[in-house]
Amino acid sequence: MRVCVIYPKSSSKKVITKEEWEKKLSEVKIRKEDMNKLVMNFLVTEGYVEAAEKFQMESGTQPDIDLGTITDRMAVRKAVQCGQVEDAIEKVNDLNPEILDTNPQLFFHLQQQRLIELIRSGQVEEALEFAQEELAPRGEENHAFLEELERTVALLAFEDTANCPVGELLDISQRQKTASELNAAILTSQSHEKDPKLPSLLKMLIWAQNQLDEKASYPHINDLVNATLEEPVT
Repeated sequence: MRVCVIYPKSSSKKVITKEEWEKKLSEVKIRKEDMNKLVMNFLVTEGYVEAAEKFQMESGTQPDIDLGTITDRMAVRKAVQCGQVEDAIEKVNDLNPEILDTNPQLFFHLQQQRLIELIRSGQVEEALEFAQEELAPRGEENHAFLEELERTVALLAFEDTANCPVGELLDISQRQKTASELNAAILTSQSHEKDPKLPSLLKMLIWAQNQLDEKASYPHINDLVNATLEEPVT
């Protein structure tokens, strides 16, 4: 009888100490101007106009769009977040009527949000009339729109909408979702990125760490807020 003995494989990962890692990081030179541009990009994209103005004065960093347009964009976003969809549509048309004319999906989602607000306020007859006149014709042309319309109208079939299968449509997060979609469309119309660069860089950092985990044991940054280096696991 032959006995096969299997010995555990020794780890082939390279171990990089915290001191070595910090030395490598110190050799990477990043211009302060580039960091400032990242901060300004975040403030402008997310609509922090007062912070952007103050940061411009303190750092001398110039935004790539007129800061005055941020106030108008945030007024549109706030209107949707407050459930005032008609007001938001008027405001965005004042900014640029082509935004909704050239984006049927966005316009449908705004109309869908109007329907949700009617249902939220208990205006059942008005909701049914609005769905039939404004949304049903668009649903006939687009199957995806029809499915979304059916899910929204289904809210009327439940007395306890908070616990029904489609109750999430009445959550504040649904308003936020619609507001974010509209905000992104306005930014695109102004030739500006619809998403800030900083969160994308953080996602890239996490991806790079996951890739490097397969080859080495090194100090991680798990706390993205404080960017604290943790000792490598050996």
